[in-house]
Amino acid sequence: MEKVELLVDERFELGESPVWDAAGNRLLWADIPACAIHGLERGKRSSWRFDGPVGSFGLTRSGNWIVSVGRDVVIFNPATGRSMRLAEVERNPVTRLNDGKVGPDGAFWVGSMDDRGRNREPIGALYRVTADGAVERKLDGLLISNGLAWSPDGGTMYHADSWPLALDAFDFDRSRGIISNRRRLRTFTLEEGRPDGAAMDEDGFYWTAGVTARCVNRLGPDGSIVGRIVLPAASPTMPCFGGPDMRDLFVTSAASLATAELKACFPMTGGVFRSRVDVAGTPVPQFAD
Repeated sequence: MEKVELLVDERFELGESPVWDAAGNRLLWADIPACAIHGLERGKRSSWRFDGPVGSFGLTRSGNWIVSVGRDVVIFNPATGRSMRLAEVERNPVTRLNDGKVGPDGAFWVGSMDDRGRNREPIGALYRVTADGAVERKLDGLLISNGLAWSPDGGTMYHADSWPLALDAFDFDRSRGIISNRRRLRTFTLEEGRPDGAAMDEDGFYWTAGVTARCVNRLGPDGSIVGRIVLPAASPTMPCFGGPDMRDLFVTSAASLATAELKACFPMTGGVFRSRVDVAGTPVPQFAD
């Protein structure tokens, strides 16, 4: 079993969206309700604050970040701390943007969710946002859009809807950002782990955080679970690959998603973790700004 270490000994309410910044040799991640992106570089911590919940973000080719903040997508300059709104993506006041990632087409793909907790309805969607601020609605009827990742060749897109516990695959046209041929790869059980954020390795296997099972599952292209890393914490939310050889697997977790009993049993819940794995990850593209 892979050794899992507590990398950041803090308790984030809803740690999410880890991003490896290879140029800066640093790990970045969000705490959604704290409206913040955090960084760790050679043991030094840093933070950037926003005026709304940070659902997800990615790197851009110019050195900026593309960030989902509330219902908007902004371009953020980490050196100056200034944001410029690129697009208003969601207009429904009970929704917010959630999981997002830059795709092989250079666009930012970001999903939304009903933010009302137990009264949640399937009014979330998946969007594609380009550098000119154009927004395309790609999927409808989602409860919690999540789990975006692409195969190493860019020809397949993976997407999860967390509460139906469903993982789908699509054919992906990387030249035009078109998805087609939707098919169900797996419907998880809560014991296997409700699917949350995800990452892709260079062999074409999909790694998904199993929020309800304290694990990260590794899935084959056919949707079968072929491996699992169990964390010493409840509520893992998303993995990402990084490090000099892309074989460090970083995993965020969320204190707010665990019961008091679980947090008592697993007091590291809410921290950020690292595990060395046997396969390298596929680098996430940068936004074509």
